[in-house]
Amino acid sequence: MTAPEETAAPPGRTLIEQGAPVAGSMSRAAATVVFEPSAAVVQISAPFGASLRTVATEAAAAPVPREQVRAGAALAFAVEYAATQHRAGRPARSDGWFDARPGSRPAAEEVAEAVVAAARRSADERRVRHLGYLLAEVTCSPELDAELAGRALRLTEALSWRQLALLAGVGRRDRVPLPMTPLPGDPRAWSEWAAREDVTDLQAAGLVDPPAAAGRPGVTLPRLRAADLRLTRRGVLLHRLLALDLLHEDAVTEALAALGLPRS
Repeated sequence: MTAPEETAAPPGRTLIEQGAPVAGSMSRAAATVVFEPSAAVVQISAPFGASLRTVATEAAAAPVPREQVRAGAALAFAVEYAATQHRAGRPARSDGWFDARPGSRPAAEEVAEAVVAAARRSADERRVRHLGYLLAEVTCSPELDAELAGRALRLTEALSWRQLALLAGVGRRDRVPLPMTPLPGDPRAWSEWAAREDVTDLQAAGLVDPPAAAGRPGVTLPRLRAADLRLTRRGVLLHRLLALDLLHEDAVTEALAALGLPRS
């Protein structure tokens, strides 16, 4: 073995460090937490770190460089969120989540691979942060199983960034009131029409109430206001798992502006 081979970083560590264009400078620190925990300033649970090492090593073989960037960034964000939860006294689950199952691998690795795959497919890279948060949140939530995590991930993949921002706004409506202005029913501008369709799709997906009202001939329906929107149970699940409380307020403001609404 040559000297360069002896000192080369493990491919999984390199993958997480490659997430820097999306996750920023903390990618290198996150890689240290996962691959050299004794040298890290912050900590995550040892079983979670081991599962991340496995998944990062497997994802390092991704053939598309930008997909490697997104995969590494998702894992870096998972480390960031997990370290925050660790400091807050929320331990990683100890219910067998990290244990091999008969005829299958640990649920932790299964969900982590699904999150990394979703991140690789996410052309809008703003979503990658919250995919990483989902992975870390499931890791310290023993009431959630792999099937539920998979369902939440599938719902998330169907949503645009603007829809995530709208969900974030609805989820924090008690702290930051939403506009009382009625939403346009059939806006003429294409951009506002598309944003209004985003709201309709969130209603149709069962993520926000009230459901979209079906019009009847001769009946004038009251116009929906942003302030009327509330998360359903399904919406609460996504809001929690994606840590949408941490989504920047500017994104919510931009989503409301696309609807033609001012921020209250």
